[in-house]
Amino acid sequence: MNMSLKTFKPLITPAATILYNLLLVYIVYFLARMIYLLENWSFLAQGLTFSHFMEMLGGGLVFDTSAILVTNIPYIVLMLLPVHYKETAVYQKICRALFLVVNGLALAVNLCDAVYFPYTMRRTTTTVFNEFSNENNLGGIFLTEALHHFYLIIAFVVLMWALYKCYRTTKLKAKELVWWQYDLATLLSLAAFAPFVVAGIRGGFTTAVRPITISNANQYANRPIEAALVLNTPFSLYRTIGKATFVVPEYFKSETELAAVYQPIHVPHDSVAMTKKNVVVFIIESFGREYIGALNKTLDNSQYKGYTPFVDSLINKSISFKYSYCNGRKSIDGMPSVLSSIPMFIEPFFLTPSSMNQVTGIAGLLDKKGYKTAFFHGAQRGSMGFMAFARATGFQQYYGREDYVSDNRFGGDADFDGTWAIWDEPFMQYYAAKMSEMKEPFMTAIFTATSHNPYVIPEQYKDVYPEEHLPIHKCIRYTDMSLRKFFEKASKEPWFNNTIFVITSDHTNDSDHAFYQTDLGGFYSPIIIFEADGSRQPEIQDKIAQQIDILPTVMGMLHYDEPYFGFGIDLLNTPKDDTWAVNYLGGIYQYIKHGLLLQFDGTNTRAVYELEDSLLQHNVAGQRPQQPQMERELKAIIQQYMERMTQDRLQPNK
Repeated sequence: MNMSLKTFKPLITPAATILYNLLLVYIVYFLARMIYLLENWSFLAQGLTFSHFMEMLGGGLVFDTSAILVTNIPYIVLMLLPVHYKETAVYQKICRALFLVVNGLALAVNLCDAVYFPYTMRRTTTTVFNEFSNENNLGGIFLTEALHHFYLIIAFVVLMWALYKCYRTTKLKAKELVWWQYDLATLLSLAAFAPFVVAGIRGGFTTAVRPITISNANQYANRPIEAALVLNTPFSLYRTIGKATFVVPEYFKSETELAAVYQPIHVPHDSVAMTKKNVVVFIIESFGREYIGALNKTLDNSQYKGYTPFVDSLINKSISFKYSYCNGRKSIDGMPSVLSSIPMFIEPFFLTPSSMNQVTGIAGLLDKKGYKTAFFHGAQRGSMGFMAFARATGFQQYYGREDYVSDNRFGGDADFDGTWAIWDEPFMQYYAAKMSEMKEPFMTAIFTATSHNPYVIPEQYKDVYPEEHLPIHKCIRYTDMSLRKFFEKASKEPWFNNTIFVITSDHTNDSDHAFYQTDLGGFYSPIIIFEADGSRQPEIQDKIAQQIDILPTVMGMLHYDEPYFGFGIDLLNTPKDDTWAVNYLGGIYQYIKHGLLLQFDGTNTRAVYELEDSLLQHNVAGQRPQQPQMERELKAIIQQYMERMTQDRLQPNK
C-alpha cells in the first residue's frame, strides 16, 4: 500500500495542492464579505433574515468563483506546467509569491471598497478611475481613511499572514520523479481544469446562461443595495474593464436648458382617481412586425404573407400604431425597454455598470399601489439575466422552467424544447393558470422563447406548421396559436375583463422583405394594447410608438397618481406630432419624428429620410425645416440618458 501511495503521489499532488490553496482563497473572500457586511451594517442589515442571508451567500459563491479563477489563472498554469524540472524550491517560492500577491490585491480592494460603499451604495467598478482622474489629493484621502479604519489594515495583515502560513507547496523533488508520468499527469490535470475554469468564470456550463455580469447579482438581492453584498470588488472591476460605455456630452450647458427640451420625469396629467386594472405584458421572442398581417396591409409587395391569424383578429379589437419600433436588437435590450422604459444606447443596459443603478419599472411602480407582481420566463433561472433584472425592478415573484416542472398539472421537463425553454403553448397555459391564483390587482409579464434560433416546434405540430420560406415562420405560426389558446383560457377567468394586455416583441428577426431590412426596418416591432372590457375604440393610430412608451402609456391608462421615471411618452395622451422614437445602431442614433428619420453620430447628422421612403434611398439632410429641432431634441435625449446613467438618477426624485 505504501508503495502504491508513493507511486501516485507525484500524479495527484499538483492538482490537489491547487485545490487546497484555492479553497483558502474562498475562505478569504468569505471573510472579506463578512467584514464588508459589518462595516456597512446600517445599510445592509435592513430586512436581513437568515434565509435571505444564506441566499446571498450562495449567490456570492458564484461571483467569487469567477473572480478567483480569473485572477488565479497564471498561478494555476504555473503549477500545472507539464515540466517535471519545475519541482524545485525556488520555483515553488515563485508560485507562492504570485499567489500571495494576486490574492492580497484582491483582498485589499475588497476591504477598501467596504469603506467606499457608503458613498456609492454599490461595488466599485472601473468607472471609479474616471471619476477621480482629475483629483490631486487622493493620497491624503487614502491616508486619512486608513487611520480611521486601522482595524481593516489589521484584518488585512492577519488574513495575509494566515494565507501565507496555510499555503501548501507540492514538496516534490524532480530527481525522484518518473518524468513521463509526472508530465502526463500534469498535462491531463491542466486539460481537466480548463473547462471548469471557463465554466466558473462564465457562471455555469449551460448554453442558456450568458457570462455573468454585475447585474446578475440582483438575482439574489431583495433590494438593489444588497447586490453589493453578493458581488465582490475584483469581479466588479475586471467585468467592467473597457466598459466605459457612457460618456456625458455637453450639448446643453445647464440642467434648466436641458430639461426644457426633454425631461424623462413624468407627473400625473389629471386628477382622476387611479384605476386598478390588472396589467399583463407579453414580450414575444422575435415577434417582429413583419410577420403580422394586420399591420402590413399597406406593404407594397404583392407577395406579402402574414403568419398570425389570431393576433390579426386581436388587433381588430385593440389599439396599435402605424409606426412602432423596438429600442434594441437583442433579447437583453427588450426587457429594460418594455418594462422600465430604458432604451439601449451604446451597449445593452444589462451589461453596463449602470445596471447597478437604482431602477424601477411597471412592476415596481405598481407594487407601491398594492399590486401583486410576477415575471414568467420558461428557461432556467438565471438565463439571460432576466431573473436578476426582474427582481431589481420590483417583481415579487419569478417563475421559470424549474417552477413549471414542479407543477404537477403540467407536462414537466417533457415540455422542454431541448435548447432554451418550455414550449410556448404549455408555458402560456401555465402562465394563465398562475395568474388565476394571484390576488387582484396584479401585474405580470411573460418572455416567450420558442420563436428563437434554432427555430424548432413540438413534434406534434410539424405537419400543422410545415417549413416555409424562412425557418422562423413556422415558429411564429406556432406562437400565434399559443397566444390564441392562452386568450381562450384567460377569457374564462374572472380577472380577464379587468385587465390591460400589452403585446410586443423583444426585437425583430429574420426578414424576407426589403422594407424590413433597412437600418430602420430592423427595428419595426408591434405594440398592441388590448382591453378586454372594450372600453376603448379599437384603431391603428397614426402615431409613432416604441417599446419605452409602454410604461408611460400603461401608467396613463391607470391614471397613476405619482411622479415616475421613464424615457418614453404616454402614447394615448400625446398628440400625433409630438410622438417619436429612438434607437441605436452601430454608433448611430436614429430619431423618428414628423414623418422623418434622422441619423446622428453623436456629433453630426449623417442622413435624413422620409418615412415614406421605405427603402431609405433618398437622403434629404439639410432639406427639411424640422431637422434643426429634431437634432436639438435628440441631443437632449442623449444627454439626459448619459447623465442619468452615470449619476444613478433613474428615479423621479433624482
